[in-house]
Amino acid sequence: MNRHPVLHGLLVCLQAPTQAWSGDDGQIRPEGAQGVYEGDVRVLSQARLTLAGAEPDALMSATDGPGSVVIVSIARDIDDPTRDPTVRVERRRRVESGTMTEQITLSAASGAAVHAVVRVDLASDLAPMEAVRAGRARPALPAESAGNGSLRWSDDAVTVRVSGDDADADLADPSRPALLWNVTVERDPVLLRWRAEAHDDAAVVTTPVQPHPEWSRPEVRAEDWRLPALLSQAMDDLTGLRLTMPYDRDDAFLAAGAPWYFTLFGRDSLWAARMLLPLGTDLAAGTLRVLARRQGRTADAGTAEQPGKILHEVRRTAIALREGGRELPPVYFGTVDATPLWVCLLHDAWRWGMPESEVVELLPHAQAALAWMSDYADADGDGFLEYIDTSGRGLANQGWKDSGDSVQWHDGRLATGPIALAEVQGYAHEAALAGAALLDAFDQPGADRWRTWAAQIADRFRRQFWVEGRLGAYPAIALDGDKRPVDTLTSNAGHLLGTGLLSADESTAVARRLGSAEMDSGFGLRTMATTSAGYWPLSYHGGSVWTHDTAIVVSGLARSGHTDAAAALIEGLLDAAAAFDFRLPELYGGDARSTTPRPVPYPAACRPQAWSAAAAVALLSAIVGVTADVPAGAVTVRPMTPSPVGALSVDGLRVAGEPLSLSVAADGSLRTIDAPPGLTVGTAQPAR
Repeated sequence: MNRHPVLHGLLVCLQAPTQAWSGDDGQIRPEGAQGVYEGDVRVLSQARLTLAGAEPDALMSATDGPGSVVIVSIARDIDDPTRDPTVRVERRRRVESGTMTEQITLSAASGAAVHAVVRVDLASDLAPMEAVRAGRARPALPAESAGNGSLRWSDDAVTVRVSGDDADADLADPSRPALLWNVTVERDPVLLRWRAEAHDDAAVVTTPVQPHPEWSRPEVRAEDWRLPALLSQAMDDLTGLRLTMPYDRDDAFLAAGAPWYFTLFGRDSLWAARMLLPLGTDLAAGTLRVLARRQGRTADAGTAEQPGKILHEVRRTAIALREGGRELPPVYFGTVDATPLWVCLLHDAWRWGMPESEVVELLPHAQAALAWMSDYADADGDGFLEYIDTSGRGLANQGWKDSGDSVQWHDGRLATGPIALAEVQGYAHEAALAGAALLDAFDQPGADRWRTWAAQIADRFRRQFWVEGRLGAYPAIALDGDKRPVDTLTSNAGHLLGTGLLSADESTAVARRLGSAEMDSGFGLRTMATTSAGYWPLSYHGGSVWTHDTAIVVSGLARSGHTDAAAALIEGLLDAAAAFDFRLPELYGGDARSTTPRPVPYPAACRPQAWSAAAAVALLSAIVGVTADVPAGAVTVRPMTPSPVGALSVDGLRVAGEPLSLSVAADGSLRTIDAPPGLTVGTAQPAR
């Protein structure tokens, strides 16, 4: 029976677009999501190590920096079972673009001499990612000899070759190929090496030309050790998620997440780049350019493309969805929020010091994106951005909560479209003001139009989105096709904070509701309130906690001065991070901290994921409160008070390409700051 894969508990090693998933004992077995992948294809479905016919017993496995893992085992059955184990097996696996290598080090206790056959059993099914995710297992393909003791599998586009140093290839049964070594282990360790090399002629993503990340690596010291630990793991993970397109190799972006979304996702890549702006603008610039080159030009219901629209995702082939009969084309534009977020990122990158010449090149794309918001996203002319899948085969929901049941009424009924999501109106409001600022700064016409448009959408939102609940008023998740406010309390409302759409009193009302026990799980912000009929802690978008979602809300709370609620959510995320070895997953259960001592894993959550890893930088940014306005020659510091992580110091932030360092006392007061020359430092009172 085929089963849907469970990712939690697996060991991952990656360097986009290549990734290897195994059990925590290092064995890659033909089950679930385990395997070596090149882009959207599983090129190895098995890599199982045995010594003298038995699998070693794993003692430890861990990540060991970007693209590397180590597994330490003992071989209990290789010698006298009545004695202590005498043979240690260490596997060091490294993934680089297109290649996985493994070094196996065998060592024996002093005086021991052990003879054994070492075997790596291999298999390849060349299964597409969507088949693996759906639990549709495929039979292994027969291997063929590639000469010089190597094995090979291939189809029309993908080729994988496996070889081992001084190894023999066992092809007695091509359906059960292996690499073999006859070894004698004595005092000196024995080193065995093998590698898998894959190439995909149909690949839509590849590795960037520049080998080093486009951002700085901050050095953070804090009384709460969890924040530096989280940031360190996040930096390693983000390094492994760097991608580009085959014809844009100078421009990098972040793959959405491993293993399912190892490609360009408009919304995810934009949010991740935005969170990383305090570490430099190069990633933002590359992400903006890659998406601008693929900005919509025509209207096509099948792909959801429209002029000026920013795409949702790019895939190698069409992707079948779990919802019956729905299938996404290889290039798909079905997202309502990526377009305003693109404008917001361009504006913020400009403020953080993206070179003006690069900003100017993208201004026509910004104008096209703004025009899309008013001319296409508002299909019925009511002044709100909305979506509906007119093809009948695309995503039914096209915000970041894109599962079929993510927009529902308080009583559990599903809302019907066209859907106008609350947070999208906030993004659009912010994008309109951001666009106006850019147009003014570069002497382009139209700024007044977009400021008026932003004021109008804020007024309409105030009149139509707010609903009354038992604990007070809050913004509905959306308006449905009949323009009724869909009255479920969700985390979507938190994305409005800091966009300028809400008044001070409205921000306070939102902060109060999000800080309540129905929304704050103690390990992060729930996607849906526990008081809703549709709430379930392991629902994908109906009660779980998403790392990036919580971090975005933390940022909004800090920006709007609601630091008590922000600090509580930061504490919850840091506790969750410790429980997940500081690699925060895409999402996890929304169970109350009072009922579970640790966050409950979501079985198929991506880990690492771009905006989950980037959330670590968003938390740091919220705590120290640094904002930049390079065009105005200013940097402002507004730390949270008290600091939720105690006293801290930060080196390695970047403004306009230059380093910025600072330190903050436990009470939130600024101790020191070293800013780039030519920038005036403004110190606001710590946010309260």
